[in-house]
Amino acid sequence: MSATIEVKYFNSFLLRKTVDAATKLPAYKPASTNEDLNWIIEESRIKGGFNETSVSLGVRAYLVADSNKGIIRSNSLIYSGIFNSRTGINQTNQFPVGENITRSLNPAQGSIQKLYAEDTNLIVFQELKVSRALIDKDAIYSAEGQALTTSGSQIIGQIIPYAGEYGISQNPESFAVFGYRKYFSDKNKNCILRLSKDGLTEISSYGMRDYFRDELNELDNSNSEKGRIVGGWDIHTKSYVLSLQRASGGSSNNTLAFDEKINGWVSFYSYTPQFIFSIKNAFYSIPTGKLVIGQSNNLFQHYTGSYDTFYNVTTPANVTFVFNPKVSMSKNFNTIGYEGTNGWKLTSLVSDAQQFDTFTGGTNRTFVDIAKPISSYEEGAYIVSNDVLYQSNDPNWFSLVVQGNSVFRSGFDRKENKFVANIINDSSSRPEEVIFGNKMSGIKGLFATATLSVDNTTNPTGKKELYAVSSNYVESSY
Repeated sequence: MSATIEVKYFNSFLLRKTVDAATKLPAYKPASTNEDLNWIIEESRIKGGFNETSVSLGVRAYLVADSNKGIIRSNSLIYSGIFNSRTGINQTNQFPVGENITRSLNPAQGSIQKLYAEDTNLIVFQELKVSRALIDKDAIYSAEGQALTTSGSQIIGQIIPYAGEYGISQNPESFAVFGYRKYFSDKNKNCILRLSKDGLTEISSYGMRDYFRDELNELDNSNSEKGRIVGGWDIHTKSYVLSLQRASGGSSNNTLAFDEKINGWVSFYSYTPQFIFSIKNAFYSIPTGKLVIGQSNNLFQHYTGSYDTFYNVTTPANVTFVFNPKVSMSKNFNTIGYEGTNGWKLTSLVSDAQQFDTFTGGTNRTFVDIAKPISSYEEGAYIVSNDVLYQSNDPNWFSLVVQGNSVFRSGFDRKENKFVANIINDSSSRPEEVIFGNKMSGIKGLFATATLSVDNTTNPTGKKELYAVSSNYVESSY
């Protein structure tokens, strides 16, 4: 003979205990039905800790339900009784069904992803909508439709949606706040938003609409896992930092910053943070995959060392410009110059693409004019002594300078506190073109794209400033 009883454990795992009458030994077997596995255990101690404060065990009210399964209402809010540590009042375990303690939002707008308490309002971020709920007050409307707030007994009062069909999608990690301004992303709409006193503003449209349309659309398509959109406030530069991180990682991640002073996106960064935050006047980030309890290298403080080194990885800073004066005129760009500090070099200068028909038919051929790179003021310096060429990184450089040898510049030279250089062509021949490459100066095109980056020689850990970049050109014909 055997007897069977059911034993329910704290982790909701159900076993059937069978006692054999002959051996008197218990045998445990898993329950055979899934209905008995869905149990909810009510905890009577605060935080569920050992020897923690226990709530009072009073009368419990029960309701008859068709099923004992829990119901997840992702678009609803519920609040308990009050908690006051000074007076010992603790009603956090009380959810009386006889009182109106729930508020539900439109389920068509998706689940609630983020709550932010601001003054006496509660801002609710759904996937497709942003609303604010009044706290400890309600709103009545006059005959003209004007809202008037009044005191009420409800903890969460009327829910008022913000104008605009925007939400936070499923990326609450993109949320950041400074002062009265809140920043977040809406991947479903392919845009980045700011919530302030004037309502919702699509800040991704400030010169970056196409970029965010493409990047946010591809964020989760590169891998079966979900990508992340990490946001934070940089208190040092007063900017909103946003990191778009695909599940595949690597070079596909992009981190950039938005500056309120110019209403524009001012810079791309080479680091990929897991978290971003500011404390007082310092800006911190945690590298991806580096959050380990007890390790001192979790935090990285920005703006304390080299400006182009993040997480012990140095990436030279670069800036790209487009020269496009007199847009309808063909030009020959002869020189390039910049105003700023020493230490900048030209790494790329190309013209717009020109297409020419092939002589034997078929597809068109595309050509661009390319210029040779231009070294910085220090790296382009050289001395010729006894028919031997010495560059600035040579160990005998300073002794040669002391001896009075003339220093020449193959890169940028300084004139009237501006750095200038000639543009040397480095292109292949085009159809019917007689002179090309380094036999001619400058590059031809309707516009030219130039990229300047910092060198590795001039003040490696210091600041390098760049105020303006210009180019001298003449009218050209093809």
